[in-house]
Amino acid sequence: MSTEQELRERSGSKCELCGTTEELDIYEVPPHSDGNADQCVLLCATCRGQIENPDKVDANHWRCLNDSMWSQVPAVQVMAWRMLNRLSAEGWPQELLDMLYLDEGTLAWAQAGEGSGEEETVRHRDCHGALLETGDTVILTKDLDVKGANFTAKRGTPVRGISLVPDNPEQIEGRVEGQRIVILTKFVKKSN
Repeated sequence: MSTEQELRERSGSKCELCGTTEELDIYEVPPHSDGNADQCVLLCATCRGQIENPDKVDANHWRCLNDSMWSQVPAVQVMAWRMLNRLSAEGWPQELLDMLYLDEGTLAWAQAGEGSGEEETVRHRDCHGALLETGDTVILTKDLDVKGANFTAKRGTPVRGISLVPDNPEQIEGRVEGQRIVILTKFVKKSN
């Protein structure tokens, strides 16, 4: 069974933090994930975007942690602890954090990921969570309307020699039909 299948079965095909069922993707919990389901969580695009871009956090979205922090899955506990810790100045997250108990190993894992936030924000991952690097070839997973160029980049189109947008982990650049365009990483998969 693949990691994604394990995560979907474990979570009931819902985001393990907020419970939504749309735009789910694998998130490897840093800093020592090897892609094993025990070290990953299934997240929606909203949760993942806010975890990876701390300056875009909507504190009210994270009220969902009131439920998910009680998960029996250590990776989910780690992510709940990290977000509550990040939001603790808001007041209510600190109250939840005070109630949350993590065993020593899980707490050490949660604390190990803090402070490496800057490093995490510049990692670019495809729709399946594979790490993207400059020069990689990716395949489009969806038809994309290219604004300003009046054409549609078709699903299945290979984009060779991509470059990474340094300050946004959700964007890459590449050439499609001779045009250099910005592509969202959630619409590409890495080609082997």
